[in-house]
Amino acid sequence: MSKNLEKAREEARELDRRDALAGYHEQFWIPKKPDGSEQLYFCGNSLGLQPRATKAAVLDELTAWQELGVEGHFKGQRPWLDYNELLRGPMSELIGAKPQEVVIMNTLTVNLHLMMISFYQPRGKRCKILIEHQSFPSDRYAVESQIRMHGLDPEECLVEIAPSGNSRIIDETVIEEYLAEYGEHIALVLWPGVQYASGQFFDLERIAKSAHKAGALCGFDLAHAVGNVPLNLGITGVDFAVWCTYKYMNSGMGAVAGCFVNERHGESAHGEAANLKRLHGWWGTDPESRFLMEPGFIPAQGAEAWVMSNPPILAMAPIRVSLEMFQQAGMTALRNKSIAMTAYLEQLVHSELSDSIEIITPADPKRRGCQLSLRVLGGRGAGRTLFEHLENTGTIPDWREPDVIRVAPVPMYNRFEDCWLFVKQVKSFLAQT
Repeated sequence: MSKNLEKAREEARELDRRDALAGYHEQFWIPKKPDGSEQLYFCGNSLGLQPRATKAAVLDELTAWQELGVEGHFKGQRPWLDYNELLRGPMSELIGAKPQEVVIMNTLTVNLHLMMISFYQPRGKRCKILIEHQSFPSDRYAVESQIRMHGLDPEECLVEIAPSGNSRIIDETVIEEYLAEYGEHIALVLWPGVQYASGQFFDLERIAKSAHKAGALCGFDLAHAVGNVPLNLGITGVDFAVWCTYKYMNSGMGAVAGCFVNERHGESAHGEAANLKRLHGWWGTDPESRFLMEPGFIPAQGAEAWVMSNPPILAMAPIRVSLEMFQQAGMTALRNKSIAMTAYLEQLVHSELSDSIEIITPADPKRRGCQLSLRVLGGRGAGRTLFEHLENTGTIPDWREPDVIRVAPVPMYNRFEDCWLFVKQVKSFLAQT
């Protein structure tokens, strides 16, 4: 081990000693290697780890069901009827919105479909949806199917903006210029908060403003952004947003998702909402009339009007635990650690691996979250070989075709020394190949 690398480990240990969030590592179940030691887990951008408090939270609701039966909807420590209210307040704080603009329901792609039913309304030549090239497959599939449901052809109505040249980064100026020239044809701009493969964090306010200036509506997929980067949806002016809660929100496999509807669309009886199409369900009715069992649909105020069914309590209990942890830790502190830890990892990659590894994630800390996307120089086969070696030795990053290893040092449970150990493993393996 070189003196520089040894010195870097001491730096990592000192940063961990000074880390005010260090105690959160012990509040998670860290998967173990066969020898009983902890894995190096860098896959929180795919599936976050389980908080130790989650099991008890789910068991509490099972106990309430066991002891109260149907009366658990109205009685007990957390009556199920109001469970969404427990979550929408802290979730709205996390994304920078008002509580009435937020609901927890369904899963991400289901919510995306529900939002596009309302916010993709092609008319005449304004019939196209603008997305990024290499968008997450689920988003593209959803967009294509929505276009077809209007009797239109995705070949004509789906517009993609790609990075320039060999870059993986899309400058917002390109989006603005396209919308300035062709915006009269765009009905909806659908854009990610953080690009899943490159890790680029977009200027959401800038994108929403350019969409609206062109006369289009705008929605965001925040799957890789919520719980990762600071958000202020209220300021962006975006029309809607959707996200999952199983990545940085640590709420479990296929966990219930989140949805934001701007308050200007959430007024049930007047304003822009009067022209919106929307699928209705029982739980989207006004709470005052919900149990009157009358035929007329009276929508709830705000985003709640888009809710279809009663909340799945057992699946929402983990989200409650997660939100409590985010409130305790504070997004500002988490973001500060994220910037520092990702920069530390970046520094090590540059100093120890620059001959073999390329970072495609933006270097500016303001343009990324806690993710570095790496390419192994020498082709796709070299990257896949390294990834499989890491997995086999108990280091868990993430692979994304065709050639990207995603490494996410999550501030809630990863440590600076984890980053050092990762780089040491990679360097040792590459030296042998």
